[in-house]
Amino acid sequence: MAAITEEQVETVRALVRAIPSGRVSTYGDIADAAGLPSPRIVAWIMRTDSSDLAWHRVIRASGRPAPHLETRQLERLRAEGVLADDGRVSLKQYRHTF
Repeated sequence: MAAITEEQVETVRALVRAIPSGRVSTYGDIADAAGLPSPRIVAWIMRTDSSDLAWHRVIRASGRPAPHLETRQLERLRAEGVLADDGRVSLKQYRHTF
């Protein structure tokens, strides 16, 4: 992976902060909005620098949370009114666009 700049990190963080309660965005949505070439860069940034963000609002393109976060993420989303059907969030219903 290419070196990630502080500017890219801050752009991703700002985009995640912009996702309103009760909505979700995908790693790809954020990568597109940030001008990044891959959703994996967003995932890396989220993995390393998101403890103070509403990380639970960022999900995979399938509408499913990462398996290791599934229970916590779906609980937090449910508390904001985002409901999942069989572990999948409806992007059609809850997706936030930038």
